[in-house]
Amino acid sequence: MVRARGSYPRCPGFKSLHRHHFSQPVDPLAKRVLVSVRRQGLIPPGGRVLVAVSGGGDSVALLHLLAELAERDAVTLAGVAHLNHRLRPTASDEDERFCRDLAVRFGLPVVVESVDVAEMARLDRISVEHAGHRARHRFFTRAAERLAACRVALGHTIDDQAETYLLRLLRGAGAAGFSAIRPRIGLVVRPLLRVSRAELRAYLASQQASFREDASNLDRCVPRNRIRHDLIPSLRAYSPRVVEVLAREAEIARADEEWLARAANKQGASLVRSTRGGVEVDAAGLAALHPALGRRVARDALVRVSGCAVGFEHIERLRRLAEEAPTRVDFPRCRAERLEEVIRLTTRAGRGAVARVEPFAYRLAVPGEVSVPEAGVTISAEPAGPGVFRPLTCSRPQTQAAERVVAVAASGPFAVRSWQPGDRFRPLGLEGHRKKLQDLFVDRKVSRAERARIPLVLDGRDRIVWVVGLGVGDDFRVTRGAASVLILKVRPLGDNS
Repeated sequence: MVRARGSYPRCPGFKSLHRHHFSQPVDPLAKRVLVSVRRQGLIPPGGRVLVAVSGGGDSVALLHLLAELAERDAVTLAGVAHLNHRLRPTASDEDERFCRDLAVRFGLPVVVESVDVAEMARLDRISVEHAGHRARHRFFTRAAERLAACRVALGHTIDDQAETYLLRLLRGAGAAGFSAIRPRIGLVVRPLLRVSRAELRAYLASQQASFREDASNLDRCVPRNRIRHDLIPSLRAYSPRVVEVLAREAEIARADEEWLARAANKQGASLVRSTRGGVEVDAAGLAALHPALGRRVARDALVRVSGCAVGFEHIERLRRLAEEAPTRVDFPRCRAERLEEVIRLTTRAGRGAVARVEPFAYRLAVPGEVSVPEAGVTISAEPAGPGVFRPLTCSRPQTQAAERVVAVAASGPFAVRSWQPGDRFRPLGLEGHRKKLQDLFVDRKVSRAERARIPLVLDGRDRIVWVVGLGVGDDFRVTRGAASVLILKVRPLGDNS
């Protein structure tokens, strides 16, 4: 079984990893993990980390590595989280017991929940893999809140990165899909994306640590398993370091995607103008763009009006429309009409499907601005200037139309993303505990279709600063003597006033 290490200190933040700081030398792999955490900014100084443990070798190794760093005051561990998927009746319960025992041996609190993922997949008409992903991430949010953690660490490795890249390639993904597994999305961080599965097994052996083997990982009916056990070993005959090559390609694609998203936001702000029933796109301007940029601007315009995911053929039809004589083309949940100089995109009734907006996430610098095509707005942030005091009050709920400019006591930079189930914040002037955003939406009569479009502005600790149009977080109330006051503004996309 896992070697007991006792209780680990909960430090206030990072400390230097010089040799003289330790009573015993730190494992080289643990050093590499900490370097990766710091370079990628995965965990803020003083941030408490919750470790998601399935019982498998990767997540158990992650717990050991982070515990080793916590023992040396390099990170702070909040506890262990385990979700029982109930997919393998006996084995799933044994995995749960193993994770509970593991947390006890490390002297850490543990949060465990159980979800019938197969039934969830049946009811939602989605794959078991998709249902499991959805259930886990909802659970992570609840567990992090329970143990006051600002990050949840997952044990994905460089091998997982390579497998995901190949899966996306075979399914026909674009730049965003080729980015594969991101080091951080919201609460979730992945400190092991540059570590191989073989390295983790060697590390576990050196620690005399046991773990659980999931028999379903050998099931070749699962596409990922076929890639893991058949395709990648075959590719090694052509390139022995194929896993590292694919992971590098994913990292390159992620940087390209981030640059392209920013460029498309900038171009979209000048070429796409909001109208009462949709948007108008400058046809000549769209036609003149490089295909890579033009496809992104066209995609963002279609998503913004339809609220649906769109495919490559839809994007290409809109681009061709920019070069053709006036005509009309129907797309999922929207219609495009080429007039003299513009393409007018308007919403139209769907055929029984509920409009779906893809989750979005952007970075907002200070000073700076970011376009959010999914919401049809541009959000900007700038310092309020010295001596400016704008106390915020909340005498009555504000409407989205009224709340276009707010002052907040924050320093930035910010993240702008879509709502996620489990999000909470304390609206300005509300006494007591934080409120679920879902309850806020119900109170303000925000329809289900519109909730996914509302941008949230978050600080570096993932705290909600502003639910755009619906309220500022009470933690960011501007008071006299505030160290930093910023002005956040929202305007319709394409409105440069």
